[in-house]
Amino acid sequence: MSCGFRFTTFERSSGSGLVVAKRSGQRELFDREKVVAGVRAACKNRPVEQGALDALVDAVGEQARRSGPEVSSQEIGVAVLDRLRELDDVAYLRFASVYKGFEGADDFAREVGLLTKQTAPKLHGAS
Repeated sequence: MSCGFRFTTFERSSGSGLVVAKRSGQRELFDREKVVAGVRAACKNRPVEQGALDALVDAVGEQARRSGPEVSSQEIGVAVLDRLRELDDVAYLRFASVYKGFEGADDFAREVGLLTKQTAPKLHGAS
């Protein structure tokens, strides 16, 4: 009290009981910090604010909880990719390179093509 600063704490539920089914067949409890670590690594040295990162991870966790008592690691990865695509292109590519197991420059080129792909406008009255 004597320092004059105000401190605020935030609580998050850790006992959700949400189980993640991994590709290997193992099952483990959902660990928010694993998602945070992956997203933080993808966003390293990028102009992404901590609040945006926290909101992304919270949204992924909430989506996973709505899916039911068990969710696949693939569903979590796709949810992260969907949100990173909107947040930062470079962070998206970094995460995708690990998540999708890129093996060379062609994999990056393909993903950049998908990321920037836009449909051409339709011409009215063209035959």
